[in-house]
Amino acid sequence: MRFSKILLSIFAAVGSVAPAWAQDTDPPQPITVSGSASVASDYRFRGVSQSDKEVALQGGITIAHESGFYVATWGSNLAGWGTFGGANIELDLVAGYKGQAGNAAYDVGVTWYTYPGGADETDVVELYGKVSGTAGPANLTAGVFYAPKQTSLGNFMAHPDGDREDNLYLSGDGTVGIPDTPLTAKAHIGYSNGNPGLGPNGTSLSPTGEYFDWLLGVDATWNQLTLGVAYVDTDITRRESAYLGSGFSKTKNGSPIAASTVVVSLTAAF
Repeated sequence: MRFSKILLSIFAAVGSVAPAWAQDTDPPQPITVSGSASVASDYRFRGVSQSDKEVALQGGITIAHESGFYVATWGSNLAGWGTFGGANIELDLVAGYKGQAGNAAYDVGVTWYTYPGGADETDVVELYGKVSGTAGPANLTAGVFYAPKQTSLGNFMAHPDGDREDNLYLSGDGTVGIPDTPLTAKAHIGYSNGNPGLGPNGTSLSPTGEYFDWLLGVDATWNQLTLGVAYVDTDITRRESAYLGSGFSKTKNGSPIAASTVVVSLTAAF
């Protein structure tokens, strides 16, 4: 529980000084702090529910330096499949660098996915790189995420005595603002390629070995609030879900947690 207490303490500290950041007349600072808090009808990570298809409370904080370097943390409650050995919270720790190359912006870094209170050998370390630009009215982003070989991603269904595997995720995202409205249309497609099985405590970034996920939706923004609605789906079949066992199904009714759904979220930025 130590990590979750630290996270709550950070949010409390940030909340106590947040009004000072909102002064539009303040001169630019070498270090900026930003964050968000949200509630979502489901926590979908690369198309797969991490909250047992139930409501998730989430929040994050980013501390950025004018040089482009930044650190961030983000957390969410977990349930069902996402608990990975008994954890009820996911806490991501991030370090990265953002820069500009001509008309393109890039973002590189590393994410440490931790599961406080869960079993050993569940954490995952993943490198990432993203490039963003515009094409007419659209904002486009391409991403590459690579988790080097590690025990938490090993195929323990095939190698119960121990294994280490890696994982690759490719993504494409696009947004288009709808003129004269507070609405922004959004789309996402992702491709996962990793071990076709589960790690020592059910951990996996590509539970079926290889699959696609996608999202289509719209965001409505008023001041610092954003209401999002998105259709989320994968090409993971019911047969593949059944092979992974009951843990890959919703606890209450056994429905696949990678099946299509509509996710509704409300996010407050500060």
